[in-house]
Amino acid sequence: MKGQIAVLGIGRFGYSLANTLYEMGHDVMAMDIDEKRVDAISSHVTHAVQGDATSEAVLKELGIGDFEIVVVAMGSTIENSVLSTLLLKKLGVRYVIARAVSDLHGDILQKIGADQVVFPQRDMGRRAAHGVLLIDVLDYMSVTQRYGISLVRALPYFVGKNLDDLGFGRKGKRGVAVLLIQREKEIIIAPAEKEIVRPADMLVVAADDENLANLLSLAKKRK
Repeated sequence: MKGQIAVLGIGRFGYSLANTLYEMGHDVMAMDIDEKRVDAISSHVTHAVQGDATSEAVLKELGIGDFEIVVVAMGSTIENSVLSTLLLKKLGVRYVIARAVSDLHGDILQKIGADQVVFPQRDMGRRAAHGVLLIDVLDYMSVTQRYGISLVRALPYFVGKNLDDLGFGRKGKRGVAVLLIQREKEIIIAPAEKEIVRPADMLVVAADDENLANLLSLAKKRK
């Protein structure tokens, strides 16, 4: 579903977020007090505005209350982040996502009304750590400290075997569940145990990190 989204603060995180949302087809307004940052992103979002996100008058003039989602992407100055979040809720923004740089910062943002708090630096570090340990995983989303959802390319050992043979599934001995298989343009959700893995398949799996690492290690040895 496409919607109107505003991103306040165009540092690395804000720039990447705003540009990605725009490429996904959303109507995105990016705002920063720095004119150079505004100029840099102007061709990569719907609207780019120079302004102070801690000014109630500026936010009112932009009609910020009409946006479905507003992201407070600035994080280096905690006071500005907190003030901007307070103003957004005061002005009636339905859903505010705020970036935090520490647990204390996150707690404050939640207590003043942020609907969601994100920790980009911490999450990036976790993803990088999992990437070191799970080198054959193309993408990873952490669920708990040692459990996550991973995107895995079908290794040669997988090809031609069904999921049951490979030990996948709730009853499988590997402790790795295949949530879906992407097969070219086809998406197979909750594939059957007898589904045979093909060479170009991409598997989305849920598993304890150690179980997945053991399975991938075994697959490489037996290819």
